[in-house]
Amino acid sequence: MKATVFGSSGFIGRNLAAHLRDIGYVVATPDREAAGDPRGNLGHVFYCIGMTGNFRDRPLATVEAHAGLLARLLERAEFSSFIYFSSTRIYAQAGPEETIEDTPIQVRPSADTTYDLSKLLGEALCMSLEQPAVKVIRLSNVYGPDQSKATFLGSLVEDLARTGHAVIREAPDSSKDYVSISDVVTLAERIARGGRHRTYNLASGQPVRHIDLAEAAGAAGVSCTFAPGGACRTFPAINITRLQNEFAFSPRSVLDDLPALLCAAGHNAANSEAHT
Repeated sequence: MKATVFGSSGFIGRNLAAHLRDIGYVVATPDREAAGDPRGNLGHVFYCIGMTGNFRDRPLATVEAHAGLLARLLERAEFSSFIYFSSTRIYAQAGPEETIEDTPIQVRPSADTTYDLSKLLGEALCMSLEQPAVKVIRLSNVYGPDQSKATFLGSLVEDLARTGHAVIREAPDSSKDYVSISDVVTLAERIARGGRHRTYNLASGQPVRHIDLAEAAGAAGVSCTFAPGGACRTFPAINITRLQNEFAFSPRSVLDDLPALLCAAGHNAANSEAHT
């Protein structure tokens, strides 16, 4: 079996490539330049290229990563299947009953929604091809042992592992949906091979409040406090019924996994200090 992972230097792409190799795939990990001029049959393609927290400062690069480069690849590439990783951020303005995959999505154009709109454009490009093998996976906040420290959870875990304490600057009732990288890589491969639908939400389906994380941290022997006056930012619960029905998906819990995340971050910090 052959697979091609674009964006393999990032958190999701790196872990996905490793998982595919572990289960017997021959995996190519070309750079971005190769995406503009693909050669031969790429097998099962996973498009992990994207912008994260710096999208507000680099809107043109964001559109290029999420749609421009994608368009050239879809136009020129030969493949067995194609997975485009989108984001559940596109549901930010949705109501509690509006996070089902086929529900129309509302986004107000602004500097803060460049990310959302460019992901939706990428999705539209995929759907414009009448090829059932081209599919979209909308990811929530992905976590794992080597997660980026630029994310809220990555930064929190890093602070807790290094000092045993972290200050959370958002309100205790702020919440996010977190999905494990192990769930992401496993389901992505299964969807590529045999998913019956063209769009999937890949999330836990259960928003986790910051106060819940703080309590789990306390149970693990470290502590969190909240800065006064923090904004309360919440997100609608993501509907994962499609994944549950088709793949019997039972997501991992970030609260259960927090001790292991802290252990991995502490181990990495110790290794880093040993080499400085």
